[in-house]
Formats: sequence, structure tokens, C-alpha cells
Amino acid sequence: MKFAQNLTPRQGLLKALTLAILVLASVMPPTVLANESGEKATFNSTTLQTILTSSHRSVANRDRDKYRHPAQTLEFFGLHPNMTVVELWAGGGWYTEILAPFLAAKGQLIVTNLAKSTSKPALAFQEKLAANPEVFGKVKVAQINPPTELTLAPDNSVDLVLTFRNIHNWVKAGYDEQVYAAAYKALKPGGILGVEEHRGKPDISLQESIKTGYMSEDRVITAVEKAGFKLVGKSEINANPKDTKDYPGGVWTLPPTLSQGQKDRQRFLTIGESDRMTLKFVKPKAS
Repeated sequence: MKFAQNLTPRQGLLKALTLAILVLASVMPPTVLANESGEKATFNSTTLQTILTSSHRSVANRDRDKYRHPAQTLEFFGLHPNMTVVELWAGGGWYTEILAPFLAAKGQLIVTNLAKSTSKPALAFQEKLAANPEVFGKVKVAQINPPTELTLAPDNSVDLVLTFRNIHNWVKAGYDEQVYAAAYKALKPGGILGVEEHRGKPDISLQESIKTGYMSEDRVITAVEKAGFKLVGKSEINANPKDTKDYPGGVWTLPPTLSQGQKDRQRFLTIGESDRMTLKFVKPKAS
């Protein structure tokens, strides 16, 4: 057995203080330590897991977690509860249901919606927010009218901009570059743009992307970096190797759309949702 060396009173005191600090650090929540050091709060996975299982999310939406991996995706993008976050083209609000309560206490969620739109999706999303003020009451809506009206937030005021499976629509509409520019303008220097998108085969043409909804990862990276961003990370969190990407109805053949109806339905359900790129870009700080 190895015995401790004899210590001077000063050495003994230093050792005791060091041990006390280590014990304290081991029992204190990491968010407390981060706040006291002046740094951003750490990613609160416990709170997020509570939100993911909350009753305000439908069973159908919760069932899609196994395809979309929201906790891992948001952690990869660097989400913190005290951030100002913009969600672009929120669709039916699948991610809004998660982001709104996560940011409600210390942060701010801004979602985009089409200004003065009479389309069913835009109206349904607005009604969804209004119907549940307990969850969505603190959410701000940026009314946009692309490609000309795309102010997301005051310049240099946002920590994180997120987009989930929207780029193929922007490319088809011809204003993807304007959206990237608007995101860049709203983000603080050092702010993050998080991108999730259907991933096509490496050699897919632009015309085929528009037709099928699958995008070239390299083409997306090039377009976003052209707007001034720098790619700082890739993740395979949302990869799906079972996705063969050769369906008659494009990406919409797969769940949740299942555009082929009952034809080969079980086959497409077995494949699951599309193979997706998950990319993290930064707005560089001024040199």
C-alpha cells in the first residue's frame, strides 16, 4: 500500500481547498457554473427531453422524433436557452413546438410567416400560435414577402438562425440567395446558421433537385458560403442510408407525405424519412 507523503500545513491547506472545489463542481449543475463564469448557459438536455414528451405535442409529431433527432440536432447547432433564435419557414410548426418553450424563459424565438398571405399553411400556422398562448405566447412573428421583403430581425441581433428542409423550395422559387443574405444580416458576428435539408446523390443536377426535392450537399455549401458564411461542421445525425433517392414522386414519396398513397406504402414506411444533410455555418467575426 502506498501512503501519502507528509505535508506542510500550507500544502495541507491547499490540498484541502482543491478537494473542496472539486467536490463542489461535481455536485453543482453545469448551468450554475456557466452562469457564474459569465459564459452562455450549457445545453439543457433535461429540459429539452421534458419538452419532447410534453402533451402539447401530438402523438404523430412525437413519433417523428426517431427520424428527426431534435435533441441531437439542436445540440449540434449550439442551441442555448438564452439565445435569440430565428426559425425560417416554420411550416406546420413541428420544430416551433420544441423551440418556443425551450426559449420562453430566457431567450427569444422569432418565426417567419408570409405577410398578408391567404394560403392555408400560413393561416394554419398563425392560428396554431394564437390557439396556445401558454406555449407560443412569447413567440415573435417576422412577416415576410420574399424575395423583396425579408427582414428577419434587427441587424446583428440574432444568435442562431435555423432552417429545416426548406432550401429546395427556395431554390425552386429562385430566392435562396436572398434568404441567405437576410440570415447573414440578422445574425451577430459569430452567430450560427443551422441547415437541415434533403440530401441528394452527389451528381444530382439542379433541375433534378428542383423536381425531386433532393439537394446536392456541395451545392448547398457553396451557395451558403457565397453569402459570406463559413462551414464549421457537418453531422450525420439525420442520415438515412436506406433512402435510395430514386422514387417517382421525389422526396415526397417517403413519410410523412407518402405521395403514392397506398402503393408500396409499407416499403416507404420501412425506409422512413429522407436522408438529410445537417450543416453548421458561422457568420465570421470582424477581423
